[in-house]
Amino acid sequence: MKIQHILICAGAVLTASCSNNAVKPAATFDTAADASGMLHVPMGYRENYRSIGSWSIAADQGQGAKQIHMVYASPGAVEAFKKDGSFPDGTVLVKEVYEATTAPMTTGTVSHAAALKGWFVMVRDSKDTHTGQKLWGEGWGWSWFDAANPTRTTSTDFKTDCLGCHEPARKSGLVYTEGYPSLK
Repeated sequence: MKIQHILICAGAVLTASCSNNAVKPAATFDTAADASGMLHVPMGYRENYRSIGSWSIAADQGQGAKQIHMVYASPGAVEAFKKDGSFPDGTVLVKEVYEATTAPMTTGTVSHAAALKGWFVMVRDSKDTHTGQKLWGEGWGWSWFDAANPTRTTSTDFKTDCLGCHEPARKSGLVYTEGYPSLK
């Protein structure tokens, strides 16, 4: 083992593990789910995950946005997607959903993130290891969490709570990948 490898392993903080002379991201279910498959918002995702892009949801009337969505991917997910065109098992995607505020600024009228509404968490599971769980299926674990409680999902069934919004993205693995510049 090289000294550089030892230093990298010693400096890894909960998001990487060392074996066979390589640093591997710990993009596994246990970063966003417990052993029974209950999902949660992963701790430290802002520091340890990669921001892959954001979306603005247009206001129903007038100018600006009513929501801003900021999306993060677990370590190694972007590189794997660029290589194979799909997210590997264990990939965790975290979408922060904010209310938006629109106001005039010197650069023009802008919308920016205001109050956090909650998180949407997806975990890639192409083997459907949580058969029978209502929040797992179609190759993913799915859950919404209100901002007041990142440890308890309000989702009850991915088919009724989540899949409807993601169905139009079926051709891209149920993820709207076209909105994420870092995947290109």
